[in-house]
Amino acid sequence: MRRSLLLAQPVRCWRMKDNLRLYSSAHMSANRLQQLKSHIFPENKIRVMASPLTTHVLNTAKGVPVANIALSLHRLDHSTETWLLINAGHTNADGRFPGLITKQEFLCGVYKLRFETARYWESMGEPSFYPYAEIVFTISDPDQKYHIPLLLSQYSYSTYRGS
Repeated sequence: MRRSLLLAQPVRCWRMKDNLRLYSSAHMSANRLQQLKSHIFPENKIRVMASPLTTHVLNTAKGVPVANIALSLHRLDHSTETWLLINAGHTNADGRFPGLITKQEFLCGVYKLRFETARYWESMGEPSFYPYAEIVFTISDPDQKYHIPLLLSQYSYSTYRGS
């Protein structure tokens, strides 16, 4: 019989297959805190929080995250009026792209997130009206956190500045 662990008990005992085991509260507390820490701060969440710019893609028709959609982040070079590629890749199973840009790379300017929507819908066996979605936005204070979600269906998309 297994009992739940409590952090405040000085000594905890229970029988497991007729073997008596004693665990000190310090040992149990350390183990429990480590378990809690791993649930609160998994690797992917730490990386997501490190980026001052985040995105999240959701399939609003099905109510699920959009996994494995290709996306790229660009910054406008005003001197040449061209888009400079900063990062490219695919969303994870949660529809996010951890580590989109580092704080050091994040400067004032005009940015563009491009999502390859046609490829995503083709992979789902569905038609798509928009071959891609581009979201262009201005960063005036790189010390703030910016979240740019994409809400996506086959025949529409929308976005907003989240937090």
